[in-house]
Amino acid sequence: MNRVIIPKNYKSPLPVYETQRAIEFIKKNFQAELATALNLRRVSAPLFVEENSGLNDNLNGHERPVSFDIPAVGSSGQVVHSLAKWKRLALKRYDFREGKGLYTDMNAIRRDEDLDNLHSIYVDQWDWEKIITREQRTLDYLKQTAQSIVNAICDTCDMLGAEFPLIHTQLCREMSAVTTQELEDMYPDYTAKERENAYLKEHKTAIIMQIGGALKSGKPHDGRAPDYDDWELNCDIMFYNEVLDSAIEISSMGIRVDEESLDRQLTIRGCNDRRELPFHKMLLNGELPLTMGGGIGQSRLCMLMMGCAHIGEVQSSIWDKETIDACEKAGIMLL
Repeated sequence: MNRVIIPKNYKSPLPVYETQRAIEFIKKNFQAELATALNLRRVSAPLFVEENSGLNDNLNGHERPVSFDIPAVGSSGQVVHSLAKWKRLALKRYDFREGKGLYTDMNAIRRDEDLDNLHSIYVDQWDWEKIITREQRTLDYLKQTAQSIVNAICDTCDMLGAEFPLIHTQLCREMSAVTTQELEDMYPDYTAKERENAYLKEHKTAIIMQIGGALKSGKPHDGRAPDYDDWELNCDIMFYNEVLDSAIEISSMGIRVDEESLDRQLTIRGCNDRRELPFHKMLLNGELPLTMGGGIGQSRLCMLMMGCAHIGEVQSSIWDKETIDACEKAGIMLL
């Protein structure tokens, strides 16, 4: 089914060569802003991990990782879904200290993704992680960190507009904060996405907090794996997308599980078999640092700042024929 939306009278904001220049400008400048805001250092990261390491994320639990055998090693590998667990282990291995962290480019293949204006089977994001103290495991610290990221995004957007006068995107720096239960109480007859759209249309920039656990309705707002974010201390950073007239998630982030919250969430999800995996054993034994972290979508950020209607305008991927035909008819160039 074709899920592509073509806004009325839409025209790509820049010709293709200038689009490539703008993408480069955003990626170069935003990662510098992010590193300064959160005290991060760049590191190299894997494209794949060993299948039995427990380091790959299972996201909502139904996505199939891309797997392959490695004859020279005698085991199988998986293309990463994200680097949430790998980053935490890397902070320990690289001897990072409290208040400092890392960031890296994360590239992934999510072959079961539904395709639309915002979703592709190719995922590119900045993954970041930093060590925190136990006293910082609070919603207040989560909000403070999210606001720092919002400020870095808005600063980069302002620089982009100065460099490329044809781009007129204005982003709101004032960040609202709301829990998923508060959203359900506000809009009890809406779906989760409809709630996000309604809230962001009013508030423009917001974090949606406490994702993963069941709400009063008995359903979670959205899926979250049980073994990286603490469901009581996580959030999505969202902006209102003027071009598509909808909310757009730019970042999923959170304070990571400690021994107690991992134990609780594994039980709730019925994932107790993971307790025997190397990463999970270390965490349950208190051998890993307390951290917070997240992923920030590179293509989504470019799309938002540049005022593009389709993520294929800022990244090269594979699309179904209906999407290709609809975009071609509207004069939208897919890279």
